[in-house]
Amino acid sequence: MQNLRNVLFVPHGAPTFALQPGAAGAAMAQLAQSFGAPRAIVVVSPHWETAVPTVGTGTQLETIHDFGGFDSRLYELRYPATGCPEAAQQVVAALQAQGFAVQQDAQRGLDHGAWIPLRQMFPDADIPVIPLSVQTHAGPEHAYRIGQALSVLAEKNFLIVASGNITHNLRDYMTVRMSGGQTPDYVQGFADWVHAHLVGKDTKSLLNYRQATPDGARAHPSEDHLLPLFTALGAAGADAQPAAFYRGISDYVIAMDGYAFH
Repeated sequence: MQNLRNVLFVPHGAPTFALQPGAAGAAMAQLAQSFGAPRAIVVVSPHWETAVPTVGTGTQLETIHDFGGFDSRLYELRYPATGCPEAAQQVVAALQAQGFAVQQDAQRGLDHGAWIPLRQMFPDADIPVIPLSVQTHAGPEHAYRIGQALSVLAEKNFLIVASGNITHNLRDYMTVRMSGGQTPDYVQGFADWVHAHLVGKDTKSLLNYRQATPDGARAHPSEDHLLPLFTALGAAGADAQPAAFYRGISDYVIAMDGYAFH
């Protein structure tokens, strides 16, 4: 693909996605080839929540297995990425330049929301990775402004990878799994609503999704897994055109849609 911004919103699905990447994983791997060798990857994962934006500044990034009760093979997987303190300081500076109070964490590794998609896209783990936390309590507008602050890095060959899922209701997953595996209508409905408003560049409605659509709150009982989408939107810039590189549903209730920005 030509004229791609250095910004992606990617799904990370359930932890089993690491073992069964399927069509979504293949689409992510193919797309990654379009970005050559980025200076560094800034990865935003909903599984690292902090009170204020926090940047991982470590040089060796532990693979964090922050889940339980899954296939034992998952706990043997490693993503041996390295960090880059110098590049991390550029992330800190970009956020501070837009008025954010920023903390740093030299011990933070990569949780499964970070290493699972990166392992699909960059299996050699040969690009420095800088983790960046989310602030679920601060909402979509905050996440969008974080992205706007990161946009200057996207122009300097940093790749911004925002990881999440378009729908994420684990209570519904348990209910559906026990009742015969029928995907609720809202899952595709909300994914279609998000797609239409992304392609239509209706950022205002997207940021107000809980009021703008009746399915928003059910799709995301907690906002954490959708907030990275808004960070990606902010980082791509108002003139960018979002385009889905994959759309589909996994595990009954998880919309695995991913977006690039032209």
